[in-house]
Amino acid sequence: MDARTPRKERISRYSYEVVSQHVRKKHPGCPDFAVEYIAAEIAGREWKGATLGRAVGIVMQSTLRHLMTEYETLLLHGIEREDARRRVQPKIEAMLAVWKRPPVSAGAVSR
Repeated sequence: MDARTPRKERISRYSYEVVSQHVRKKHPGCPDFAVEYIAAEIAGREWKGATLGRAVGIVMQSTLRHLMTEYETLLLHGIEREDARRRVQPKIEAMLAVWKRPPVSAGAVSR
């Protein structure tokens, strides 16, 4: 494919290093283990029509939903997928908001 191929048809691959740098820049509060996990997930796939930022957003949302909320438990208890997503989305948004902020240094004192 060449530069005239529409974005939605382009296949992109992002290196671990590029993804890691992007996540650390855009989400400075993201813990190291999460940066590593997200970078590995993105680098291990081909992305059709997705910019790097979009790929990061997809993987972050999915990772937080499945691994850091009660989403899977809700599904196991018969809650419909859309309802389960709606229920956990505020927690995901809160975690993403924390990750957007630079981490507080150990020596900082809050007032």
